[in-house]
Amino acid sequence: MYAIVYKSDGFPICRQLPGVSPDPVVTWNTEAAAKAFISSKGGDADFQPLPITDETMDKLAKALGCPVESMTLEPYPS
Repeated sequence: MYAIVYKSDGFPICRQLPGVSPDPVVTWNTEAAAKAFISSKGGDADFQPLPITDETMDKLAKALGCPVESMTLEPYPS
């Protein structure tokens, strides 16, 4: 799985759901799918796909300002 993050600060693309905090991190099944989504939105300069690993989950949690145990993932398309 891959998340898409801002290149500048590593903050992930999230889906806002009422009553859910922190917002779920949107994921893609493959790097190619994540890159295709980025390109389709003209975001190549600002975004990059990030593989979901234990290390990157820690980085995503830090960017979101929450414990990694509080994070949820939301597959795209949901």
